[in-house]
Amino acid sequence: MLNPPSLPLLCGLRRFRALCVSLGLLLGGCALQPSQPDWQQQARELPSQITDWEQLEGTADLHLNQLIQDDTLNALLREAYDHNPGLQNTLLTLQIRQQEVTQTAAQRQPDVDLGFSGSREQGPDRQAGDSEYSGSLTVSWELDLWNRIGDSTAAARLDVEQQQALYQSARDTLAAEVMKAWLQLTAAQRAVGIQQQRLLTLEQNERFILMRYRNGLGSAEDLDSARTTIRRARATLAANEEALAQAQRSLRALVGRTDSKPFAFPAQYPDTSLPWADLPQQTLQRRPDLKAAFLALAAADRRTSAAYKDLLPSINLQAALTDAASQPRAALLTDPLWSVLGQLTQPLYRGGELRASAEIAALTSAQAYQSYRDTLLTAVTEVENALGQERSLARQQQHLEAALTSARNNLAQYRNSYRTGLVSILDLLLVQDNTYDLETQLDTVIAQRLSNRIDLGLALGLGIEEASPL
Repeated sequence: MLNPPSLPLLCGLRRFRALCVSLGLLLGGCALQPSQPDWQQQARELPSQITDWEQLEGTADLHLNQLIQDDTLNALLREAYDHNPGLQNTLLTLQIRQQEVTQTAAQRQPDVDLGFSGSREQGPDRQAGDSEYSGSLTVSWELDLWNRIGDSTAAARLDVEQQQALYQSARDTLAAEVMKAWLQLTAAQRAVGIQQQRLLTLEQNERFILMRYRNGLGSAEDLDSARTTIRRARATLAANEEALAQAQRSLRALVGRTDSKPFAFPAQYPDTSLPWADLPQQTLQRRPDLKAAFLALAAADRRTSAAYKDLLPSINLQAALTDAASQPRAALLTDPLWSVLGQLTQPLYRGGELRASAEIAALTSAQAYQSYRDTLLTAVTEVENALGQERSLARQQQHLEAALTSARNNLAQYRNSYRTGLVSILDLLLVQDNTYDLETQLDTVIAQRLSNRIDLGLALGLGIEEASPL
């Protein structure tokens, strides 16, 4: 049975610890700190310098996945959250960061090691087969006098918060990509439909021209022109069909599917709400990528503090129980010897290694601040670009709708004129191509406008409605 240490030994251990603390304060003075600006304070002040952007008549209090209300799309989003490999990788990284906190915080706890060894020797003073066994129990602990380990642990916790923000950003980005890919399926299918209608019209024209040619009312040049236009339209249709297939593959990769089962999507564009743009400071506070950049800056500052504290003295305490006997059972600390060791270490010369490490940590903090600025500028640019695109695409859609109405009226007049011989087939084909080109262009602008609204919601940091599974 282990015998507890005597009271004088414990008192001596306390006195030694107090002595080490006093010597540490004497040698170290105060914790060294880098001579650098307060990067975190400067980062906090940056959003207030941003000019308010022009507001649009949008809908407030929406989440990103509420911009389009559709059960099929919601099911695809849930599937993507569970099976997208990139998002799962981000989640695993978050779990690694959580374990690193435990790993770093463990440095503040005592280390307890139990040892047992046996030896068998033969010599002039020993009989053959003499054995010796020893057992030991060692407790060692580093006194975190300057809170260096505390700074490292705090930095590790900030890493976890940063990774949580990055995981949220990854989920939001994935949701936006799935929503845009789902819209792209509708856009690609509509492009195929418009081209099929164009081809059907051209084939009808060909039959009409062929009939006139056989009746001696048309020329071979008119027939060749019609057939050339048909072949070009068929080539475009083949390209549009492949674009539709690629859109299916892209969405399949986003949701993590390996089968080739096609996705269901609406024939018409779904209603996509325009999100309300809050004031810059409110918007930027919601951005998880900006939050992650600030947390990375805070973690870098903590590591800088810990790196400078490596230049200060360190205090290590160790208590050990040892026992030796000729029998294994007797060596299991039945009558151990106590020993206490205290060590105070002051780095004197490491070839500049510690100082360089501290300076590198300080420069890393400066880098983290610049990364925050870059993320902030990117966020502001994304919001302003999306707002500008909404205004521009709205005007484009308005003008194209008016142009398409005029083109359809013009096409009807050209068809009547061609039947009466007032215009040539080339004139009719040109007007038809222009009409279908306008229809395609209008449909593309509508798709771009709806997709841009999703980009705007992502830029505004709306986030998704479902809570994180963590």
